[in-house]
Amino acid sequence: MQAVKEKLNEMNTMRKAKADARAEEKAEKELAKARVEVAKEVRKAKEAEAAMDLHVAKAEERAHQELVKHAQEQS
Repeated sequence: MQAVKEKLNEMNTMRKAKADARAEEKAEKELAKARVEVAKEVRKAKEAEAAMDLHVAKAEERAHQELVKHAQEQS
C-alpha cells in the first residue's frame, strides 16, 4: 500500500514539474515575442526618422534655391 502511495506521489510531483516547465516555456516565448515586436517598432521609428530627415533636407534645399532665385531677380 505504501508503495502505491509513493508511486502516486511521484506521479503528482512529475505532473507538477512538467506543468511548471510548460508555464516557464510559455512565459519565455511570450517575452521573446514581445522583444521581437519592440525591435520591429524601433526599426520602424528609425526608418521614419530617416525619412523625416530626408524631407527636411529637401525642404531646406528648396528654400535655399528660392532665396537664391529671388536674390538674383532683385539684382
